[in-house]
Amino acid sequence: MTLQMGGVTFDCESPLKLAGFWSEATGRPVDAMSNDEYAMVGRENPGALPPMMFLRVPEGKTAKNRCHLDLHSSDREAEVLRLVELGAERVEDHELAEFGLTWTVLRDPSGNEFCIAQD
Repeated sequence: MTLQMGGVTFDCESPLKLAGFWSEATGRPVDAMSNDEYAMVGRENPGALPPMMFLRVPEGKTAKNRCHLDLHSSDREAEVLRLVELGAERVEDHELAEFGLTWTVLRDPSGNEFCIAQD
């Protein structure tokens, strides 16, 4: 038996708003059945990423994510700037020169951390 990823779920205060951000970020549409309680991006055309689900919850985010998305781009800085224009917040840049790794930590409009790494 092998597990397969069915999607990534975000708890949030405004599912449609957060789905709109991730739709623009990933170039995938918000599912037509999305509403104020539940929204989905990438169900019909997941592409390189799994479907993303957004569920309304009553409580706000209170601490750093225990798990986050690591996304890659051939032009990290340009992608970070594009995401900031869409509503993300740039948190900090990192580099591990000995491994040739550079990445930027961002927060989406609901405060969920994610990273953009240089390919």
